[in-house]
Amino acid sequence: QVQLVESGGGLVQAGGSLRLSCEASGRSFNAYAMGWFRQAPGKERGFVASITWSSGSTSYADSVKGRFTISRDNAKNTVYLQMNNLKPEDTALYYCAVKILAWKEYGYWGQGTQVTVSS
Repeated sequence: QVQLVESGGGLVQAGGSLRLSCEASGRSFNAYAMGWFRQAPGKERGFVASITWSSGSTSYADSVKGRFTISRDNAKNTVYLQMNNLKPEDTALYYCAVKILAWKEYGYWGQGTQVTVSS
Protein backbone atom coordinates (compact mmCIF):
# COMPACT_ATOMS: atom_id res chain seq x y z
CA GLN A 1 0.00 0.00 0.00
CA VAL A 2 1.19 3.50 -0.84
CA GLN A 3 0.16 6.65 0.97
CA LEU A 4 0.52 10.06 -0.63
CA VAL A 5 0.37 13.38 1.16
CA GLU A 6 0.29 16.63 -0.82
CA SER A 7 1.12 20.06 0.55
CA GLY A 8 1.94 23.53 -0.65
CA GLY A 9 -1.37 24.71 -2.03
CA GLY A 10 -2.81 28.10 -1.25
CA LEU A 11 -4.10 31.40 -2.55
CA VAL A 12 -1.90 33.41 -4.88
CA GLN A 13 -2.36 36.33 -7.25
CA ALA A 14 -2.10 35.87 -10.98
CA GLY A 15 1.54 35.87 -12.04
CA GLY A 16 2.65 34.42 -8.73
CA SER A 17 4.26 31.09 -7.89
CA LEU A 18 3.62 28.08 -5.69
CA ARG A 19 5.47 24.83 -5.12
CA LEU A 20 3.50 21.69 -4.40
CA SER A 21 5.03 18.68 -2.68
CA CYS A 22 3.88 15.10 -2.52
CA GLU A 23 5.51 12.63 -0.18
CA ALA A 24 4.99 8.94 -0.71
CA SER A 25 5.23 6.36 2.02
CA GLY A 26 4.49 2.73 2.43
CA ARG A 27 6.19 -0.57 2.71
CA SER A 28 8.94 -0.91 0.09
CA PHE A 29 7.78 2.07 -1.91
CA ASN A 30 8.70 1.68 -5.54
CA ALA A 31 7.15 3.40 -8.51
CA TYR A 32 7.49 3.66 -12.26
CA ALA A 33 6.25 7.25 -12.29
CA MET A 34 4.53 9.91 -10.27
CA GLY A 35 2.21 12.50 -11.65
CA TRP A 36 0.18 15.59 -10.87
CA PHE A 37 -3.44 15.97 -11.90
CA ARG A 38 -5.97 18.70 -11.23
CA GLN A 39 -9.70 19.12 -11.08
CA ALA A 40 -11.49 22.43 -11.30
CA PRO A 41 -15.11 22.83 -10.16
CA GLY A 42 -17.48 21.35 -12.68
CA LYS A 43 -14.69 19.81 -14.73
CA GLU A 44 -13.13 16.40 -14.99
CA ARG A 45 -9.78 15.64 -13.46
CA GLY A 46 -7.00 16.17 -15.96
CA PHE A 47 -3.31 15.46 -16.38
CA VAL A 48 -0.81 18.17 -15.47
CA ALA A 49 2.66 16.61 -15.40
CA SER A 50 4.50 13.38 -14.72
CA ILE A 51 8.01 12.15 -14.04
CA THR A 52 9.50 8.70 -14.21
CA TRP A 53 11.11 7.61 -11.00
CA SER A 54 14.33 6.11 -12.35
CA SER A 55 15.27 8.26 -15.33
CA GLY A 56 13.48 11.49 -14.44
CA SER A 57 11.82 11.74 -17.82
CA THR A 58 9.08 14.37 -17.72
CA SER A 59 5.84 15.05 -19.52
CA TYR A 60 3.53 18.08 -19.35
CA ALA A 61 0.09 19.14 -20.41
CA ASP A 62 0.25 21.79 -23.14
CA SER A 63 -1.53 24.28 -20.89
CA VAL A 64 1.33 24.30 -18.34
CA LYS A 65 4.41 23.85 -20.53
CA GLY A 66 6.98 26.54 -19.86
CA ARG A 67 5.31 27.53 -16.57
CA PHE A 68 5.31 24.37 -14.44
CA THR A 69 8.25 22.13 -13.60
CA ILE A 70 7.98 18.67 -12.07
CA SER A 71 10.92 17.19 -10.18
CA ARG A 72 11.59 14.43 -7.70
CA ASP A 73 13.82 13.59 -4.77
CA ASN A 74 14.23 9.84 -4.75
CA ALA A 75 15.85 9.80 -1.31
CA LYS A 76 12.80 11.53 0.17
CA ASN A 77 10.21 9.70 -1.96
CA THR A 78 8.90 13.14 -2.84
CA VAL A 79 7.76 14.75 -6.05
CA TYR A 80 7.43 18.50 -6.52
CA LEU A 81 5.50 20.75 -8.85
CA GLN A 82 6.93 24.23 -9.23
CA MET A 83 4.23 26.46 -10.65
CA ASN A 84 5.22 29.87 -12.02
CA ASN A 85 3.28 32.60 -13.77
CA LEU A 86 0.05 31.20 -12.39
CA LYS A 87 -3.21 32.08 -14.09
CA PRO A 88 -6.79 32.10 -12.76
CA GLU A 89 -7.51 29.08 -14.95
CA ASP A 90 -4.94 27.12 -12.93
CA THR A 91 -7.33 27.23 -9.98
CA ALA A 92 -8.13 23.63 -9.05
CA LEU A 93 -7.68 20.84 -6.56
CA TYR A 94 -4.30 19.32 -7.33
CA TYR A 95 -3.69 15.61 -6.77
CA CYS A 96 -0.52 13.57 -6.95
CA ALA A 97 -0.63 9.97 -8.03
CA VAL A 98 1.63 6.97 -8.39
CA LYS A 99 1.95 4.53 -11.24
CA ILE A 100 3.63 1.37 -10.03
CA LEU A 101 4.16 -0.23 -13.43
CA ALA A 102 4.54 1.40 -16.83
CA TRP A 103 1.63 -0.45 -18.39
CA LYS A 104 -0.79 0.18 -15.54
CA GLU A 105 -2.93 3.18 -14.69
CA TYR A 106 -2.18 5.51 -11.81
CA GLY A 107 -3.33 3.42 -8.89
CA TYR A 108 -2.65 5.48 -5.79
CA TRP A 109 -3.89 9.00 -5.19
CA GLY A 110 -3.41 11.67 -2.57
CA GLN A 111 -6.18 13.66 -0.97
CA GLY A 112 -5.48 16.79 -2.97
CA THR A 113 -4.31 20.29 -2.21
CA GLN A 114 -6.23 23.40 -3.27
CA VAL A 115 -4.63 26.01 -5.49
CA THR A 116 -6.55 29.25 -6.00
CA VAL A 117 -5.28 31.97 -8.31
CA SER A 118 -6.94 35.36 -8.06
CA SER A 119 -7.03 37.80 -10.94
